[in-house]
Amino acid sequence: MALELKVSNMKCEDCAAKIKESIKVVEPDAKIDVDLDSKTVTVDSDASGESIKQAIVAAGYHIEGYQ
Repeated sequence: MALELKVSNMKCEDCAAKIKESIKVVEPDAKIDVDLDSKTVTVDSDASGESIKQAIVAAGYHIEGYQ
């Protein structure tokens, strides 16, 4: 399942690394692409979209359209 998320407060490579690490905790085999310019994170994973979103939010980031 490919999931594209807009992470509005992602600003730098450190942010991207933290987001990747948080996703890898949930799904170690996830394929993750981070685009800092567009502030998007694309995740190809067997984990549920909800668990991916929760991991990103728990790491301190905000996903547009997700509470």
